Amino acid sequence: MNNSMKLINKFRDERDWRQFHSEKDLAISISLEANELLELFQWKSSAEAKENPERLKEELADVLIYSYMMADNLGFDVDEIIKEKLAKNEMKYPVEKSKGHKEKYNQL
Repeated sequence: MNNSMKLINKFRDERDWRQFHSEKDLAISISLEANELLELFQWKSSAEAKENPERLKEELADVLIYSYMMADNLGFDVDEIIKEKLAKNEMKYPVEKSKGHKEKYNQL
């Protein structure tokens, strides 16, 4: 278990909040927090949104915290599932076809 997960679990467990963190509720919370992050960019350029780095950090942290909690609930190792997904993405987006292109894998 990585250090971030230990800190998250300690915070949650000290408050006895695990009972409120079902996978369904965590998935909802991830979506809600991602939308709060997105809202910081609404009607602004990326440069304008970056003028408030503290809010960006807070909302991004919320997304990550709920994501880590969901992975922990499901017994997933965050580093391992990221490694597995990157391996799949490498197959879908080989460098020789995708470098410098934004098209989806089925359009390369």
